[in-house]
Amino acid sequence: MSVYEVIKQLPEPETVRVRSKAMAMLDAVLSPEWQWRYYSYDTRWAPGEEMASMRDGSGNDYAIVFSAAGVYAQACNHESPISAYRVSPPASWPGLFDSLPEVFRPFAQEPAFQDSSGVPRATVCLWRERTDSAWRCGDVLVPDEDEEDADGAQWLFGLLLEGTAEAYLEFAEEYYELAPELEAVRHVYELKPLTQDIVSALNPEVRLEDLAEDIAQIGYPE
Repeated sequence: MSVYEVIKQLPEPETVRVRSKAMAMLDAVLSPEWQWRYYSYDTRWAPGEEMASMRDGSGNDYAIVFSAAGVYAQACNHESPISAYRVSPPASWPGLFDSLPEVFRPFAQEPAFQDSSGVPRATVCLWRERTDSAWRCGDVLVPDEDEEDADGAQWLFGLLLEGTAEAYLEFAEEYYELAPELEAVRHVYELKPLTQDIVSALNPEVRLEDLAEDIAQIGYPE
C-alpha cells in the first residue's frame, strides 16, 4: 500500500483531527514523559495552526498540519528506497512536492520538518485543501518491486487509518508494554471528558490533575 492507497482510505479531515487528539491523549496518559511518546497533538503549534505528529524514536515520523487553508501532511520512512538519502547530496524523490499547492509550500519548507541541511524529511506527502472533496498527493513513482510499502505510507499512517480503540490497544501493548482497559480507550476515542476512574483504567500510576497541561495542549474536551 503506497500513498495512492492511503489517500483513498483517509477519512474526512475532522475525523483525522479527532483520532489524532485521541491517540495523543492516550499516549499522554500511558507515557507521562513527553520524549517517550509516539503520538502528540499541539493546538498551539503556530497561530491559526494545529499539528498532529508521530515519531518512533528511530528516525521515522509524520506531521499533519491543520490550518485555514486545509490539511498538509508529510511523513518519513528513513529506510525507504525513496528516501532523500538514497543519493548524495540528499534530494527529495521526484514528484513528491512538485504539484503541492502554493498555500502549503511554507509547510514543506518548515525547518521543523527538514534535516539540518534543509532537506525535507519526507517519503510521503499528501494534502487536502479546504475546497477539496478528496485527499491528494503528487505524481510520485513509488517502486514496488522490492516491497509493498516502499514509501512507508501504510505503516506510518496505519493506526490513524484503522481508527479503532482495539487497534490502539494492540499498539499500546506492543509499544508501551501496558494493557489499558479497552472501554477506557474507547472513552478517549470518543473524546469524552476524562475522569480519574478512566485515567486509572488506562494507567493506575497517573493522576488526572497531572494531565492538565497535556489536556490544554491537545485541546481535549474537559
